[in-house]
Amino acid sequence: MALLELKNVAKSFGTTNVLSDINLSIEDGEFVAILGFSGSGKTTLVSLMAGLSHPDEGQVLLHGKPVTGPGSDRGVVFQSYSLMPWLTVEGNVALAVDATAPKASKAEKAELVSKYIKMVGLGHATDRRPAELSGGMRQRVAVARALAMRPEILLLDEPLSALDALTRAKLQDEIEAIWSGDKKTVVLITNDVDEALLLADRVIPLNPGPGATFGPAFKVDLPRPRDRAAVNHDEDFKHLRAQITEYLMAAGVESKAQTGDAKTVLPNVTPITASQPPKAYAEAGRANNPDRFLEFTQLKKIYPTPKGPLTVVDGFDLKMKQGEFISLIGHSGCGKSTVLTMTAGLTGVSEGGIILDGREVTEAGPDRAVVFQAPSLFPWLTALENVALGVDRVYPHASPAERRDIVTYYLERVGLADAMNRPASDMSNGMKQRVGIARAFALSPKLLLLDEPFGMLDSLTRWELQEVLMEVWARTKVTAICVTHDVDEAILMADRVVMMTNGPNARIGKIVDVDIERPRTRRALLEHSRYYHYRAEVLNFLDEYEHGAHAKAG
Repeated sequence: MALLELKNVAKSFGTTNVLSDINLSIEDGEFVAILGFSGSGKTTLVSLMAGLSHPDEGQVLLHGKPVTGPGSDRGVVFQSYSLMPWLTVEGNVALAVDATAPKASKAEKAELVSKYIKMVGLGHATDRRPAELSGGMRQRVAVARALAMRPEILLLDEPLSALDALTRAKLQDEIEAIWSGDKKTVVLITNDVDEALLLADRVIPLNPGPGATFGPAFKVDLPRPRDRAAVNHDEDFKHLRAQITEYLMAAGVESKAQTGDAKTVLPNVTPITASQPPKAYAEAGRANNPDRFLEFTQLKKIYPTPKGPLTVVDGFDLKMKQGEFISLIGHSGCGKSTVLTMTAGLTGVSEGGIILDGREVTEAGPDRAVVFQAPSLFPWLTALENVALGVDRVYPHASPAERRDIVTYYLERVGLADAMNRPASDMSNGMKQRVGIARAFALSPKLLLLDEPFGMLDSLTRWELQEVLMEVWARTKVTAICVTHDVDEAILMADRVVMMTNGPNARIGKIVDVDIERPRTRRALLEHSRYYHYRAEVLNFLDEYEHGAHAKAG
């Protein structure tokens, strides 16, 4: 008999049908990953398994008996940490121990608490409160608390999605180690294909809602433990990864990325940022040099601290051609965003310099458009009004009709033709980021700066907007730099992937030229003969620097 079963389960909220005809059977000790995207009903599914809500139709069975409510036999870890802020790490985990072992002695309880804290690598932080912990550490506490319930089934609802790539990788390893050692039954909800393949015995896609249903199950027969760098060379991994990605795209990912042809014609007007550099510079023969359009020369950023000067970026040296797209990648804290904000003129340069089209960057300006991770829109303005703010400044000499056509053209290009007059406050994060991308391109900048522009989005929306960005960029060929944690995103978009060593004193460690023809799509990338070679180069570099500022010996 299966440990946990869902039979013909359906769930609606009001008139919205969230889940439909859900059938699932999970064996004791099995690790199942359910792969779904925002709005597909993943959290509703976890709530049904946990007994926090009940199906409108069908049954949820545990050991063949209907689930009627929550219980200590199911430990749940949600995306948000939900810790008691006034309690220490020890105190938060002790809550679970007290609930499941009420008759144990004080010493026995303390031993259990210590066991689960050490299991997630937090033995050094026992006395800290949540406010003193990083996001990754808080999520470890949540995992320890769930484990302390000594559940038969561990239900993980996107527990790592809000974390940076390095922290996420470390916690993936810990979850795999806990599962291997304890052989608990685990259900992992995720939107990350690689995460699912690294951890699970079976991967089951949840088709996009409303009325979401399961797709076919993919059995993962890769040997354990699975090393994220080693599987990159495994043909079975590549084949399975391509199969799952292809299925998800066929289920609607690619169709949503198609924006159609813009109805509006882009006016032939010149932005004020296209002005020429100073006469003396032009006479020196270096102005508007397309082979040295953007130059970073021994760039440094030094911050004063109570312990003395801290050099975050130390000698960043790079030359970019006009129209080149560069991805900047590295672990958290390596100075990627610092380089970007110095280039935008939002952060001062300590030493060295940045020359853009013959002029030194000393302050912010409309010749550089920035798209941040969090969409920075005025919530009370419509999409059209948000984009128009910049266009009115950059095209003061154009007629009102021409300026409106510029705004409309780029909003159509990013798929917002039907939402131009919607206030930003009524938009999803994905829609807001589309407005941000439209606004950036509408400025006709000399340089486009992207600071993890899709970092807050689920994989489905991320894939869509990567395609949208690439399609619009192909029309403008604006020089661009994108800061990212995502190896696939870096390779998909870039002409060169620039890898930074860990900070402090971060600098360029390696550059990979991506010789893959454009236009690029995710599907074509997975099938390209050189794609996994480039991926291995970037993963190996990141692995070298995973444990500190310096590369691993040997």
